[in-house]
Parts: sequence; C-alpha cells; structure tokens
Amino acid sequence: MSHSTVPRTRAEADATKKTPVASGGATGPRGGRPHTHAGKLSLRLRYRRDRVLLLMTLPAVLLVLLFNYLPILGNVVAFQEYDPYISDNGIVSILHSPWVGLDNFQRIFEDSAFWNSVRNTLVLFVLQLVLYFPIPIGLALLINSVVRPRVRAISQAILYLPHFFSWVLVIAVFQQIFGGAGLLSQLLRDHGYDGLTLMTDPDTFKFLVTAQSVWKDAGWGIIVFLAALASVSPDLYEAAAMDGANRWRRMWHVTLPALRPVIALLLVLRVGDALTVGFEQILLQRGAVGPGAAEVLDTFVWWNGVRNQDFGFAAAAGLVKGVISLGLVLIANKVAHLMGEQGVYKK
Repeated sequence: MSHSTVPRTRAEADATKKTPVASGGATGPRGGRPHTHAGKLSLRLRYRRDRVLLLMTLPAVLLVLLFNYLPILGNVVAFQEYDPYISDNGIVSILHSPWVGLDNFQRIFEDSAFWNSVRNTLVLFVLQLVLYFPIPIGLALLINSVVRPRVRAISQAILYLPHFFSWVLVIAVFQQIFGGAGLLSQLLRDHGYDGLTLMTDPDTFKFLVTAQSVWKDAGWGIIVFLAALASVSPDLYEAAAMDGANRWRRMWHVTLPALRPVIALLLVLRVGDALTVGFEQILLQRGAVGPGAAEVLDTFVWWNGVRNQDFGFAAAAGLVKGVISLGLVLIANKVAHLMGEQGVYKK
C-alpha cells in the first residue's frame, strides 16, 4: 500500500469509515435487494423471525374472529323485517327476509321506552362512575399502606371473594338483609318501626344496584392499582420523606401521580362500557321494581328481541348502542391525550 492511501490523522481515518459506499447501498448476501430499509427489517425477514409467535397466537385470533367479528355480519337484520321461521337455516332466513331500510331505526327514536332505557342507563353509569370507581383506588392505597404481609394477604382475600359470587347469590344476600322480610326489616319491626322496602322501591333502585356492584367487584378492581403501586420506586418515597413530606403529602405527590396513567386508561375503558351496566344483575330485579326504573339498553334489547321476537327492532337498538359506545371511547381517549396520558392507543 502506498503512503498516499494511508490516512495521516485520526480524523481522516474516522471520515474514511463513515464514507458511504458509492455503489448505491448495501445488498443482500447474494448481491440482490437489501434486506433492510432505513434500519427496518423486511416483511419476509420479520415473518421468519416471528413465525413461531404467529403460530402460537393463531388459535386465539381464530376464536376472536369466530365469536366476536363474524357475528357482526348479523347486524344486517337491523335493516330487515327479520323472520327466523322463513327457513330452518338462520342464514337462509336472513337472505329471504324483506328489507325495510331505516324503518327500525325510526321506530326506535319514536319509542318512549327506548329513551327511558337510555336515561336509566346513563344515570346508572354516572352513579357507578362517581360512587364505584374511586373505591378500588382507596382500597388499593389502604392495603398498600399495611406493613404486615399476612394482614395484607388476608385483607386482599376477603375483598376479592365476592367477585367469584354469581349475581343470583349476590341479590339473594341483599334480599335476605334489605328485603321486606330481611334481617334489617325484622329488626326494625321488633323495635316498633316500619320495615325496609329497598329491594322493591323504584326510587332507590339505582343506588341499590350501585351498592351491589361495589360489594361484588370493588375488591377485584384493586388488582390493577396494586400492580401500579408495586412499580413505584421506594427511592421516591425516601426522597419525599427526607424533604419533610408526611404520609398524606407522599400519597398526594408520589402515589397518585404514579396511578394517573392507569386511572386515565381505566376511565376510558369505563366510558366505553357506559351503556353496559349489568344485564344479568338488572334483569333479575326488573320484575320487582318494574321496567320504568330498571329498564336499561341491554334489557330493552333482550325484551324486544328474545321475548317479543322483534329481532330487527332489537338489532337496530343494539347497533345504536354500539355506535354511541364507540363515540364515547374516542372522545374519552382524546381527553386522555389532552391530559398528557396515552389512553387506549397513542396519538
């Protein structure tokens, strides 16, 4: 090698290493097209790398497609006067049912029972959001402050237990305590007072349903918040304590900011589930207080579709509910982005 080709300084050597190849870019192992572009693997290489993971997820994807997405095609009956008895095969019945256009949707918007179910659904959602949602956060903070592991484990087990009860059992327990012949009613009568009518009172039914939801699912809801609290670095608490922050200040300035992303995500999901407030729970108690107080969108769809067999009308109501729920999710996610949180998906 001649002396003129050797770099005289270290800077020239570095510049020589960074000089791109003049032939137009890197090629594959056989001189073909490059495997990467701007630092990204090609689709074929990514498939070869992840094919085992794709095969593992394939059964779950097929189940989701079969039970979650394929039934969406049945929403076409919302635009038909669907009659399942035209043929023994449901698909053939859909093909032969007459089209009615938007008549089912017009019937929905003119039906006072539909608007009553919407009002009851929204009232229950607001009550459960205000009274139910903060309780798992408070329970998680309370359990997280317990020092003894044995006490924490016992407390979590007691709080989790009602989640595994069926709604039939939960309502039976409330009936035995708050019903007209329940424990509290008998105790009041023994002391000369009137008995309770909470289980059959339309005015207090929404608060009763919220109390049942809190008793059953609040303990289970703290799992997510306890997991978020476990990820908080103890160094933050030590630094706050060294700066003179007491327990309440540490909770306000360290614990709650750590929970804010989780709270924002769960709020978005909760808003998306706003129009689903517990079908089985309310259906079991619908007869006791009447449809005026207990009719929600899910029971409205069930009553018209299954009991009255007006399938097109019920499908239209369910489709309206799905569109509204999707809009609520998008709005809530946008609010989460404005708050600086990720929400369900990134910007």
